[in-house]
Amino acid sequence: MEKTRKQKFDGFANLYDEWFMKNEKLFTSELRLFEKALGDIQGKKLLSVGCGSGLFESYIDSSNIEGVEPSEDMGKIAEKRGVKILQYGLIEDVELKEESYDIIYFNGSSSYIEDLSPAYGKCLKALKKGGKLILLDVPKESAFGFMYLLAKSVNSYEHEYLKDTMPELPYPLGLVSAGVWHTTEEKINVLKSLGIQNFSFYQTLLKNPMYTNEEPEEVVEGYQSGGYVAIIAEK
Repeated sequence: MEKTRKQKFDGFANLYDEWFMKNEKLFTSELRLFEKALGDIQGKKLLSVGCGSGLFESYIDSSNIEGVEPSEDMGKIAEKRGVKILQYGLIEDVELKEESYDIIYFNGSSSYIEDLSPAYGKCLKALKKGGKLILLDVPKESAFGFMYLLAKSVNSYEHEYLKDTMPELPYPLGLVSAGVWHTTEEKINVLKSLGIQNFSFYQTLLKNPMYTNEEPEEVVEGYQSGGYVAIIAEK
């Protein structure tokens, strides 16, 4: 299991960053959502679960951000960008001190975890009272989610079912095929089973995927099957 998840991103670090830089306006939309969901982080201790290359963290103050990352390819870049890597591996295997973080977030990484309950449960224990667990992701039920699931099922973007529906530069197929893709409702139900009742939501990339790189989108409060959604759960 550990080896499998590591392999999902090994060798993709440069391609991951390059894709976001080529889709600059889409990246700006996601960055706005990321910053909105985090809120004021001054003086707070944060943990990024599956921090990747630390691309998003490089645009904010990362001095108080720690990270857990399965892929050393990704994590080495994140370290250069100021993220302190606690451990290379899976969040389920990392020892976290209870009630030690103000904010813990999964920025896209939930889509690469099959069983969410152990991962979320461990993080909730590591949150201080009143702390926030933030899940930012492409929901399975969104337009992006449907596109990724279809591409994964046929192992190609070059398929008649996807003809004339694709953005110019789609997300790397290797990363799409490695994804699990959960629904928003599924994640909420997992959190509820772990005792969480207070939720808030933000979303962006509400346009059809073909048009999301035309101009940056503003963050919208609430949730209506958006292209990229932030679930904020308060402990």
